[in-house]
Amino acid sequence: MNLTKILAISGKPGLYELKVQTRTGFVAESLIDGKKITVNLKSNVSLLSEISIYTYEGEKPLTEVMQQIAVKENKGQAISHKEDNATLAAYFKQILPDYDEERVYPSDIKKVLNWYNTLQAKGLVTDLAPAVEEPKEEAPVAEKPKKAPAAKKAKAKKEEE
Repeated sequence: MNLTKILAISGKPGLYELKVQTRTGFVAESLIDGKKITVNLKSNVSLLSEISIYTYEGEKPLTEVMQQIAVKENKGQAISHKEDNATLAAYFKQILPDYDEERVYPSDIKKVLNWYNTLQAKGLVTDLAPAVEEPKEEAPVAEKPKKAPAAKKAKAKKEEE
């Protein structure tokens, strides 16, 4: 599973997995307790794959931030989102050194760490880790000597006679 089916629903605690789309909304399953809920189209819903964190150079996708947390923690639990704001900011600075401290609030850092820990508890962090692809070495293709076109062969034969 990747973050394209993981939702954060405003007013509802935790994360949800998109299960079925209906005519009036969709059905989502809580990653915390497994309960299914129906969500109408008027609800404020965010896909985790669409969320980004502000940096001084632009925006960094949440998926990449979570990958960096997974690498730092060796796919284990991150620090608790209930730590004090200074500790959270220092930790987040290690993960994303160039995050924009004026636009990324402590509440945002708490959400990211809470979401990461929720995904890690469900065993979904392995899906976040970047797939390391080894560069494929292309076998050198031996080129066959090009044959002279038939017209040139015929001309060469006539000249020989």
